[in-house]
Amino acid sequence: MGGAQSSEKPKEQSIHEFSVKDITGQDVDLSTYKGKVLLVVNVASQCGFTKSNYSQLTELYNKYKDKDFEILAFPCNQFGSQEPGTNEEIKDFACTRYKAEFPIFDKVDVNGPNTATVYNFLKSNKGGFLGSRIKWNFTKFLVDKDGHVVSRYAPTTSPSAIEKDIKKTLG
Repeated sequence: MGGAQSSEKPKEQSIHEFSVKDITGQDVDLSTYKGKVLLVVNVASQCGFTKSNYSQLTELYNKYKDKDFEILAFPCNQFGSQEPGTNEEIKDFACTRYKAEFPIFDKVDVNGPNTATVYNFLKSNKGGFLGSRIKWNFTKFLVDKDGHVVSRYAPTTSPSAIEKDIKKTLG
């Protein structure tokens, strides 16, 4: 259903209606995250924002993972070719260097004709400055427990700056 690539506005009403592939190629039904607050992030290993974002994402995850919070990381190579590695290299980088324990998914496009449908959904629900296009790595979407997009954050917004919104969304 939600795994196909398309640039059309998705008909889905909740992120929970999508299925994606994880970093190992396994299908993941996002309905498994019903009842959790999600922070969805397009990540890259070789970006100027990589160190601060991965470090702070790991801190947030460790602080709130037992409080119905999940981070969903989607590698993307569309910005300066800063995520050129294989899925295995990406996973090794995130899990070894930054001790990331949050789910990392298959590499996706977040803009253009091959945009992952989950990203069409996110963008159509919360456009950004100058339109809905994702501008760079580490654009973040906060999603509530019902799967609705609450907020969108620019790449320059640090994960720690979103903590108050995460707490508010958790209730």
